[in-house]
Amino acid sequence: MSEPLDGKTVALTAERRADELATMLERRGANIVHAAAIHVLPLIDDSELKSATEGIVERPPQIVVISTGIGFRGWLDAAADWGIREDLLAALGHTRIIARGPKARGAIRGTGLREEWSPATEASQEVSDHLAAEGVSGVDVAVQLHGVITEWEPTIHLSDALSELGAHVRPIPVYRWIRPVDQAPLIDLLSQIIEHRVDAVTFTSAPAVASLLSTAKDNGLLDAFLDALRGPVAAICVGPVTSAPLDALDVPTSMPGRARLGALAKFVTEQLASP
Repeated sequence: MSEPLDGKTVALTAERRADELATMLERRGANIVHAAAIHVLPLIDDSELKSATEGIVERPPQIVVISTGIGFRGWLDAAADWGIREDLLAALGHTRIIARGPKARGAIRGTGLREEWSPATEASQEVSDHLAAEGVSGVDVAVQLHGVITEWEPTIHLSDALSELGAHVRPIPVYRWIRPVDQAPLIDLLSQIIEHRVDAVTFTSAPAVASLLSTAKDNGLLDAFLDALRGPVAAICVGPVTSAPLDALDVPTSMPGRARLGALAKFVTEQLASP
């Protein structure tokens, strides 16, 4: 019995949960090639994070913005290592919580807390606009940071934007991402994309897109990479924030209706399945 993705090859760029996505696609008959485009570095031992967390516990802010699910869970894991996880949750229970998107919202609710508001997208700009509309001048706001922002990401530094609105911002530096030290797997992945040996490439985060673009640029492959994505290789993203760097480069992208891994696997199948 044939499967819908028989004969199709899908490239994965995720670090987290790549095996899970690969399994879902392989069950549908796909061949998988994988190279993690980013490596997330937790800052559990970081003294700056510990100090910021103790400050939250001692004096909860009026508003806390949770930017990412992985970051929020990592923050709680760090707090657990320091023996103050329950204290942190109790402090957050006395704040107004803003979730930057569905992943952050899910992580918040998983602890029994509840967000007050979340944008339809994962756009930092939408969060900034929402808080600007209500006025945050002089308001104590903690912002869980979400790594770094690169030349490829058309987004804002939320903590800077809120500071410019007059808020007293407490940054929470939970993690950062880096490009893999060994670039060979990414260069090999780029070659397969450029040579049209894959039918689609999937992205589950904007930093993964940015990392692959940076590797392509560094190795003189950027134009060929973009040409492939504008041609026969489908760029399939988990959501609009992830697709934003490619959208800015006029690369056609597509995405499922919900920013979930299962929805992404189903969408890839729908997009690539032979008629």
